[in-house]
Amino acid sequence: MPLEFIEGNEAIARGAVRAGCGFFAGYPITPASTLLQYMLDLMPRNDGTAIQAEDEIASIGFCIGASMAGRKAMTATSGPGISLYSENIGLAIIGETPLVIVNVQRQGPATGSATKGAEGDIQFTRWITSGGMPIIALSPANVAEAYELTVRAFNLAEQYRIPVFLLTNKEIGLTQETVDLDSVRLPEIINRTRASASEAYKPHQFGSIEQVPVISDFGGEHVTQFTTSTHDQNGYLTSDPEIAQNMIDHYIAKIEAATDEIALYREDMQEGAELLFISYGITSRSASVAVKQLRDEGFGVSSLVIQSLFPVPETAIKAAMKGIRKTIVPEMNMGQYKLEIERLAPDGMSVIGVNKMDTTLLSPSEIIARGGCRD
Repeated sequence: MPLEFIEGNEAIARGAVRAGCGFFAGYPITPASTLLQYMLDLMPRNDGTAIQAEDEIASIGFCIGASMAGRKAMTATSGPGISLYSENIGLAIIGETPLVIVNVQRQGPATGSATKGAEGDIQFTRWITSGGMPIIALSPANVAEAYELTVRAFNLAEQYRIPVFLLTNKEIGLTQETVDLDSVRLPEIINRTRASASEAYKPHQFGSIEQVPVISDFGGEHVTQFTTSTHDQNGYLTSDPEIAQNMIDHYIAKIEAATDEIALYREDMQEGAELLFISYGITSRSASVAVKQLRDEGFGVSSLVIQSLFPVPETAIKAAMKGIRKTIVPEMNMGQYKLEIERLAPDGMSVIGVNKMDTTLLSPSEIIARGGCRD
C-alpha cells in the first residue's frame, strides 16, 4: 500500500477492522463524529454491522449486547458522551464484557470547546465506575500509533474480558498525517477463549483469583446469565458478603496481576541524565522536541513516553526515575497523570507539572521554560 494522508479517526476505524471488529455503535459528537462515519462505511464492507444509535447510552448498550453475543465490538465518543457511558461501563466490568471504547477527548468541562483538543479525561477514565475497579487505557501520540493501539486494545479486551479505552484527542483524531499503515508492526490478533460445547459452563468461573474466565456466546452452546447486579460465578444474584468480595477481588486481580504484561511505553534514556520527561499522547511529541533541544545544549535528559496509562506501568516508571533529580510531566489538563508519577517518585526527587487548558497545544519552548529545565 502506498503512503496515505489520513486522520487518526480513520486509522482507528481501519485498525478496528484489522483487529476483527464486527460491530460498532455510536452517536455523532465532535471530534469523534468522523470515526462514526468511517465505521458506517467500513463495517458493511467487512462483514460487520455499524449503527448510529439514538444516543450515547444506547450506543454502548448495543455494543455490550453484541459483544456478549460473540462479536468484537467498539464504540466512540467524546467528553460529554463518556459521562453518559459511565453506568454501562460499570456493567461491562461486572459482566466481564470485552469492549473497546474510543474517547476522542476535547476541551471541557461540560460542553467546553467542542472543536478544540485537550486530554482532560485521564483520571475520569480510571475512576469512572463505582468501587475503583481497574480498567485498561491506551494513549496514542500520532496516526500510526492510533492504528496500532486500536489493534492492541481489541487484543486486551478479548484477553482480559474487560472494557479497554483508547484515549486520543481532537489533534490526533482530526489531524491528517502521512503514514504507511502496512509498515506499522502489529501484534498477532487475539480472540477470546471460548468454552467448549461439552463442558459445564459458569459465565464467571475462575480458580485462582486472577484467572480470566472463558466465555460462551449468548445464543450459543450454553444457557448463561448476565446481570448488572452483584452475582456469583454462575451469574446468579447474591447477597453473600464473602462471595461479593471474592468477585470484586477477581475483577481487580485479573488486571493487576497482568500489569507488566499490559505495559506499553517508549523510552529514550541517556546515561547520567538528571532530568526526565514523562509524557503521553499528543503532548509527548512536543516533549520529544524539548528533549532534543536540551540535549543539543548539553543537558543530560531522558524520556519515557507512556502508551498504556492504566494500569500504571509502575515498573517502567520506577526504573526510569532512578538517579533522576527532576521529572517533568507535561499535560493538556491541570495535572492528572502527574498524580500517578508523584506517588511513585523517590524521596528528594522533584516532580514538575507543566499544564495547560486554553485549547492550544503545549509547545517545546513552554515545556522547557515552565518546567525549569535549565535551572
